[in-house]
Amino acid sequence: MTYLYIKALHIIFVVTWFAGLFYIVRIFIYHIEANEREEPARSVLIQEYVRNARRLWLGITWPSAILTLIFGLWLLYLIPEYLSQGFMQLKLVLVLLLYVYQLLCHRIYRQLQNHSIRFTSQQLRIWNEVATLFLFGIVFLIVLKSAMNMVIGLAGFVILAIILFVAIRLYKNVRLKNEKE
Repeated sequence: MTYLYIKALHIIFVVTWFAGLFYIVRIFIYHIEANEREEPARSVLIQEYVRNARRLWLGITWPSAILTLIFGLWLLYLIPEYLSQGFMQLKLVLVLLLYVYQLLCHRIYRQLQNHSIRFTSQQLRIWNEVATLFLFGIVFLIVLKSAMNMVIGLAGFVILAIILFVAIRLYKNVRLKNEKE
């Protein structure tokens, strides 16, 4: 019974962690685009995005990432035989890479908190989809749990990445067209 409670908590914090990862990059995009606005809108918007990013990042995203890790490790402690299974080993690699993504997002967060902008909104739109790819990969691995399904899933993963990239490019073209009108 303890296992099910720990698993439920793990899933809840995975959901809130991903929500934070998805939304923080959107705030980064809005922050960068606010720099193109005229005063006083620019200052007001940037101040608001800095405040909202800090609340989201430090109040939701980081705590959720830490609690996800704690409950995930607890699950592995309760059922250590999962560590010898290929699907779990690959999932853990993806999770490790997701924490690297989180740390890279933290670097961007700190830059924007200091009003140091090194990315375009288009670059961050692409960056935002990296979390989507991790989500798909991790969920399919944990649900399907087989090597053949992992190969099929990897092919789907690549197709999803291509679709996301094309969608971002199409959105950019639509946005630029609407700005000209």
